[in-house]
Amino acid sequence: METAAAPLDLLVVGAGPVGLACALEAARQGLSHVVIEKGALLDTLVNWPTHTIFFSTPELLEIGGHPFVTASGKPTRREGLVYYRKVAEREGLAIRLHERVLSAERDGGLFRVSTTSGVETARAVVVATGFYANPNLLGVPGENLPKVSHYYTEPFAHALTEVLVVGGKNSAVEAALDLHRNGVRVTMAVRKSAFGASVKYWLRPDIENRVKEGSIRAHFETTVAWIEERRVVLEKAGKTFGIPNDFVFALTGYRPDFSLLDACGITVTHDLHVVHDPETMETNVRGLYVAGVVAAGKEIGKLFIENGRLHAVAIVKHILARRGTAPAAPLTAPRIRRFQDGD
Repeated sequence: METAAAPLDLLVVGAGPVGLACALEAARQGLSHVVIEKGALLDTLVNWPTHTIFFSTPELLEIGGHPFVTASGKPTRREGLVYYRKVAEREGLAIRLHERVLSAERDGGLFRVSTTSGVETARAVVVATGFYANPNLLGVPGENLPKVSHYYTEPFAHALTEVLVVGGKNSAVEAALDLHRNGVRVTMAVRKSAFGASVKYWLRPDIENRVKEGSIRAHFETTVAWIEERRVVLEKAGKTFGIPNDFVFALTGYRPDFSLLDACGITVTHDLHVVHDPETMETNVRGLYVAGVVAAGKEIGKLFIENGRLHAVAIVKHILARRGTAPAAPLTAPRIRRFQDGD
């Protein structure tokens, strides 16, 4: 007869930079752990635009004290993917990929964590799922057509075509400029009367000048009414009008997986804030933590890798303190300076 596996000290949901940081801190303290990820390792970074450059300097992205060496002042997406993978390998982190966590239920002093591969038991659970896997849908007819995407990677497959970019913040602006500079005829539909206030300071004059000169067409206070194979119908001031179209990038933002939080018993307020202690990151469920951007709920612009990585130290410190266990090794003290939007 098989013996039931011993409960894990910590189960981490999500293999992004913050989830890896949580597992790393646990492993250094001698805690048994596993990271379960529904997609690829670093799935969010994998799905970023191909030539993304981080806002931040390397030291603000480091985890576990491992130096992040880059070829220039700010790391590229590719450098980030290589760095975090190597950290996970060097630390010997236990990671299971392409396995979805369905729920986590507290049963006495343990959690029963149901996944698409079975059930795990753990003394503590961290949800570090980010938000990039859950786009804000337009909710219009035709959104499910193959020509519509909620993610942008690179422009080359769309050269010499008509492309609509929906949205007015950083992702939409960067995509529109990249497409325009690579032979694409770009139209933008922006719900508000101007581009978002958070648009990067070096992008704003670029996009505004391209719109002013007419090389990128922009319709403000405009939404998508419906999408067809060869055109898109837009709506402004109660009137609709059609434009020629081959592809649509609906870059209207993303949100945490609130259904998973609910399935774990984590309270989310009516205005979409995730209930947790900001000092320990513990939620309303004892032993269940949130880490990284998912902790921000709807205010996803407040947490990034730069400050989310610090949650790992706070969580493991709290787990050890609750057990009355002294740290087996120094908890990581990452190099910190004030993080500002635009770094």
